[in-house]
Amino acid sequence: MSERVVIALGGNAILRPHQEATYENQLENVRSSSEKIADIVEAGYEVVITHGNGPQVGLILQQNEEAKEVVSPFPLDVCSAESQGLIGYMLDQSLKNELRKRGLTQQVVSVLTQTQVFEEDEAFQHPTKPIGTFYSEEKARQMIQEKGWNMREDAGRGWRRVVPSPQPQSILEAETIMRLVESGAIVIASGGGGIPVIRQADGTIKGIEAVIDKDRSGRKLAEEANADIFMMVTDVQNVFIHYGKPEQQTLGHISMEEAKQYVQEGHFSTGSMGPKMEAAISFAEQGKHTIICSIEDAVSALRGTAGTHIS
Repeated sequence: MSERVVIALGGNAILRPHQEATYENQLENVRSSSEKIADIVEAGYEVVITHGNGPQVGLILQQNEEAKEVVSPFPLDVCSAESQGLIGYMLDQSLKNELRKRGLTQQVVSVLTQTQVFEEDEAFQHPTKPIGTFYSEEKARQMIQEKGWNMREDAGRGWRRVVPSPQPQSILEAETIMRLVESGAIVIASGGGGIPVIRQADGTIKGIEAVIDKDRSGRKLAEEANADIFMMVTDVQNVFIHYGKPEQQTLGHISMEEAKQYVQEGHFSTGSMGPKMEAAISFAEQGKHTIICSIEDAVSALRGTAGTHIS
């Protein structure tokens, strides 16, 4: 029986640092990533793909702001849905083309995915996730007055809007995703952490302005899709402790207990590797296997010869 792997693509798989955010550049990066994903499909794995959307949703928000005098801006959950469609389209098309080139017949489908959160989540009282454009302090204070946004200075680069980042509770389309995978399809789902929604008292669902951490949501997707392996693809080949110091150490195969110890010792920053390690440990606690690696090493990592493994 084939192992099922959820592959969480980081931002570099779509847009590299300091690269101009043109559609052509993003499509070329997605095509390159699709070649590696096709290698995994060809190796016999059942594949579910999820992805980040930070740069893309930021651009959509900037377009909203620039065009606000002509077109009414959309709320954040709608912008998240737009980015899912944009990235899903690129991945869907690129992977279909790559599979066809290799004579593989698997279907590829992109599922617009909603992630339920609790309206009572304390994150809604303490917004922390920076999104969108950088502003001057004067402009930021104007946004606070005009729009009621929460604004915060971001690492000396300017002021940005900050929004809640609640914990994912469930993937609403999980059963559909499972059925598609069991039918032999490759599924693209839960992009950007999923579109955040809440369930109201009458049972209906409603979008809410928030950003769900893509690694936490990816772990939830892996859990609800009954995956054997959760692979987080990032811009480094391995996880490190003492990163950037003379005593820097590469982590290969480590136990869940070792991973927890390294987290407690403060080796991983909250803005980069911290959420990945949190998600990795949570998935490993279910008796499953997590890998953190680069897209170039994805197949080797599944063979156990590259990347950081937590089990």
